[in-house]
Amino acid sequence: MKKIIFGLLAMLSISANAQNDSLRKPLTISGYAEVYYQADFNNPKNNTRPSFVYSHNRNNEVNVNLAFIKAGYSTDQIRANVAIAAGTYMNANYAAEQGVMKNIYEANAGFKISKKHDLWIDAGIFPSHLGFESAIGKDNWTLTRSLFADNSPYFETGAKISYNSPSGKWFLSGLVLNGWQRIQRVDGNSTPAFGHQLTFKPNEKLTLNSGSFIGNDKPDSIRQMRFFHNLYGIYQISKKIGITAGFDIGAEQKAKGSEQYNIWYTPVLIAKYSPTEKFSITARGEYYQDEKGVIISTNSENGFKTFGYSLNADYQILPNLVWRTEIRNLNSKDAIFMKRNEDISNNSLTAVTAIAVSF
Repeated sequence: MKKIIFGLLAMLSISANAQNDSLRKPLTISGYAEVYYQADFNNPKNNTRPSFVYSHNRNNEVNVNLAFIKAGYSTDQIRANVAIAAGTYMNANYAAEQGVMKNIYEANAGFKISKKHDLWIDAGIFPSHLGFESAIGKDNWTLTRSLFADNSPYFETGAKISYNSPSGKWFLSGLVLNGWQRIQRVDGNSTPAFGHQLTFKPNEKLTLNSGSFIGNDKPDSIRQMRFFHNLYGIYQISKKIGITAGFDIGAEQKAKGSEQYNIWYTPVLIAKYSPTEKFSITARGEYYQDEKGVIISTNSENGFKTFGYSLNADYQILPNLVWRTEIRNLNSKDAIFMKRNEDISNNSLTAVTAIAVSF
């Protein structure tokens, strides 16, 4: 009798597992859209934020920052993603790309190369491995992106090998890339770029991350090697309070073959307070220094030396619908912000509101 009972239980277990496997859908369709209105109190004539702002960069109009539809395919051995997008974010960040590539937010495929370990090789167009902020607004603590994020790659193209440890505490990735935020390599450039990402999560509260980029983003004839490192930590002190701190530093050769380098760096600190599950307040402080204009060129006496601070309020209307509002100020050592009357100012004050929906 016991053998019969155990046999029936085993058959039921196999049947249940088979049913669960059949219910798994390897193909998923998802989407995202973020609509915003921004008031730049300098009110520039071209209704565009300064050239170093790439996300939410239109002024005095209702517009779409980012909207995409995404198809994802995932099994135990294969994974792939394709996302087609539009919006002011795409216009600004993909300006150097050609044809339909201007609307490819993501397109990649990968396969698992080990039966025993979580080890993958992927290739294609990916969200960047650098930084804690992505183009998808709802995934970030602040409505607008930090100078930290706007002036390092949002996306990248190439191939990578990645590994997740069995404990889930460690993630390691090595990358070969087409360049610094590139789909198509710069004309005349034959050199690949390289990068790494190392993430450590000792517990649910703390995340530590190191990422790098090494490469040349110019034609071979004027090759200038660029070395960049991104470091950040996220600490969720409690359910209500979280802190993110980051520091970027980069160096680029002053000329081809030179042993001297131009340096830029940027620290950022963000604190988030969520008194309820639906409402949160976030404060940000940041500084960006690029005296020689490697990343942000101003043609001013002291280069780009700018402090920024912002205050953000979010309300989760529905699980997939959030309303966000932010006041932000940037203050530069030199007058670099264009005003309506074509004067220039040291100060840039903005107010932004946005609605983001995902499915």
